[in-house]
Amino acid sequence: MKYISTRASSTEPTEPRVLRGFSDILLEGLAPDGGLYLPVAYPKVSAETLNAWRSLSYAELAFEILSLYIDDIPPADLRALVEKTYTAEVFGGHAAITPLTKLAPNLMLEGLSNGPTLAFKDMAMQLLGNLFEYELGRRGETLNILGATSGDTGSAAEYAMRGKHNVRVFMLSPLGRMSAFQQAQMFSLQDENIHNLSVEGVFDDCQDIVKAVSNDLEFKRKYRIGTVNSINWARLLAQVVYYFAGYIQATQTNNQQVSFAVPSGNFGNVCAGHVARMMGLPIKHLVVATNENNVLEEFFRTGSYRVRGSAETFETSSPSMDISKASNFERFVFDLLGRDGDRTQALFGRALAQEGAFTLTADEFAKIADYGFQSGRSTHADRLATIRTTFEQFGVLIDTHTADGLKVAQELREADVPMLVLETALPAKFEATIAEALGPDVKAPRPAALADLESRPKRFQVMPADTATVQRYIVDHAPV
Repeated sequence: MKYISTRASSTEPTEPRVLRGFSDILLEGLAPDGGLYLPVAYPKVSAETLNAWRSLSYAELAFEILSLYIDDIPPADLRALVEKTYTAEVFGGHAAITPLTKLAPNLMLEGLSNGPTLAFKDMAMQLLGNLFEYELGRRGETLNILGATSGDTGSAAEYAMRGKHNVRVFMLSPLGRMSAFQQAQMFSLQDENIHNLSVEGVFDDCQDIVKAVSNDLEFKRKYRIGTVNSINWARLLAQVVYYFAGYIQATQTNNQQVSFAVPSGNFGNVCAGHVARMMGLPIKHLVVATNENNVLEEFFRTGSYRVRGSAETFETSSPSMDISKASNFERFVFDLLGRDGDRTQALFGRALAQEGAFTLTADEFAKIADYGFQSGRSTHADRLATIRTTFEQFGVLIDTHTADGLKVAQELREADVPMLVLETALPAKFEATIAEALGPDVKAPRPAALADLESRPKRFQVMPADTATVQRYIVDHAPV
């Protein structure tokens, strides 16, 4: 299996397309041309294979799926890494790892937040940490991970990488834009290989800095810069697994279709569903649920993609989705455009960079229906109401992002098609909004080990939204 950039010109010979192996793109992140890596083709899963997978554990299922994309790590080593990652001990004592909770006929939550940081990002990040340590040890190299977070990616990455050999983490987050729990999860870590940089701006400013550093090829190579954001293909690949796991739990035979509702900001989570669907998983609809920052909902409704500046990016009660520039979105558009790298470059490398927006042609927009996408939007009032009714009707407490997904799912679900809402975090991370929705007497449970989290000493640096400042910090703390 080889990988190409979404911006690789289809008119050029093979070599300039930069065909890469999995282990190379694992450590690289963005492609040198600014594009994102995708496999040259999606492997197809037959009905017979899918049926055989129904009896597998989550770790066994992950190994089978990852093996379709990874051929430069010996199978025995890959199996050991996967089995080390997906254990009940790591994921909250749940043998299924991603258990389903039935709310109503054909309406279920898929639990993705049982990992150490109580968010779905653990599903991929725990594996990524083990893959990084393995590959760096095999090469005798070091890696400086530069990431951006709107809330959950940062803590998941840091908990996965803390104490790992030959890895440092430099995580950018928007100053004052996360919940107290999210902030404390990151800033309370005292590990020497973890660096929290609190940026005076919004998440998109942080993400722009990560991309700018990644596009500075000389700096990137000299200081061994890698990424853990969903621009890293390995992270997205790990997320594909739970779509298969959810489907298998929700169905009896492969003749059934399901739909998934996915709270969406950066498009990585739902892009993994797109990959699963391209592999042949019987997904009818992928429902993109946004909050007030509805750039993605607007695109799927109109065919126009317009990023917002800092002043137009709303601070909401589902802060991990306060994103107006979805970095993973380019992967889907590349597929939508028939894998035309030149057209993708024209949209993302030129129009978006120069004008901050692009609009698909009528023919391109019409093709979206072939990929099963639907979209909807949720507001603060909506998520309060959804949290309240879900607790009162089903006795289930959900977080604010899951509420966005559930609200849109209930609007679009079909009576005869199971709808799985991807749970993205546990409500303990958003206690203020839970109290607003349900009153102060309803407490969101949290693990005993995190009872005093907000009161722990914090270690972080505040800095302006400036690429050069971040690069100087990396130079000072990651000598070559």
